[in-house]
Amino acid sequence: QVQLVESGGGLVQAGGSLRLSCAASGRTFSSYSMGWFRQAPGEERDFVAAIHRSGLSTYYADSVKGRFTISRDNAKNTVYLQMNSLKPQDTAVYYCAATARLPYGRSWFSTSRNYDYWGQGTQVTVSS
Repeated sequence: QVQLVESGGGLVQAGGSLRLSCAASGRTFSSYSMGWFRQAPGEERDFVAAIHRSGLSTYYADSVKGRFTISRDNAKNTVYLQMNSLKPQDTAVYYCAATARLPYGRSWFSTSRNYDYWGQGTQVTVSS
């Protein structure tokens, strides 16, 4: 069982930056691959980024590639999402997710049903 708590959301102007954090409970954090998803009002939950449990592979949605960076610190049981050059269309609730399943490629990581644990979400609002 893993509990996830996101933080770092807020209101920022277009072009600005935010860093989201997701703190995980438990002593087996390094066994979990981690992902970030987001959901805007009235829309489906979309994949943003993911990182393999090894930390050696990362995956991004095309809409954030080159602007967002996912990373993890296993010593702190935390995964981060550095978001730069933010746009109004990045406005959403951002969710952290964890999976202990054996991953297989980008499409696997981008599928929300492959994740077993979810945080409560943190709001990111980008003003124009």
